[in-house]
Amino acid sequence: MAAPEPTPCPFEKRFPSRLARDDAFFMSLAYNQAIDAWREDEVPVGAVIEAGGEVVAAAHNRVEASSDPTAHAEMLALTQAAARLGDWRLEGATVYVTKEPCPMCSGAMVMARVKRVCFAVADPKMGCLGGAADLNALPRSNHRLEVTAGGALEADCRELVQAFFRARRAGPDEP
Repeated sequence: MAAPEPTPCPFEKRFPSRLARDDAFFMSLAYNQAIDAWREDEVPVGAVIEAGGEVVAAAHNRVEASSDPTAHAEMLALTQAAARLGDWRLEGATVYVTKEPCPMCSGAMVMARVKRVCFAVADPKMGCLGGAADLNALPRSNHRLEVTAGGALEADCRELVQAFFRARRAGPDEP
């Protein structure tokens, strides 16, 4: 039996001005990655990594397509950034992600020595930067992340992920 057709993504991509490379600009790029994830029937989470004002990595969830539980947007983006920069230490880099990172992704960001994480939507069930737990609160950790929670595109990113799960629960025959 063939897999059901994915629910079409009703959201449009954003085209932010490249003149203001601020949190809203980079989060818009992460949002676009999340839309790509939805279009591939993946949970719509997108991540972008900025270093020195430039995008050094961009990815979205690929767990289903790759049958890999570690293929989260953040993990894929960290791997891309390390390859592009030629160093696993991503000191000075900022990760923009549409949903609060899980324990695996948060831990990888600490291990990569990322400077800052900016996420749009808190995750009280699995988030590990203040949602369900706070990795930064571990007293013996050798690195702390600067965390910016909410703000840039929070409402848009929340609407995107909630609409995805509403459509999933409704099934292919229901609106």
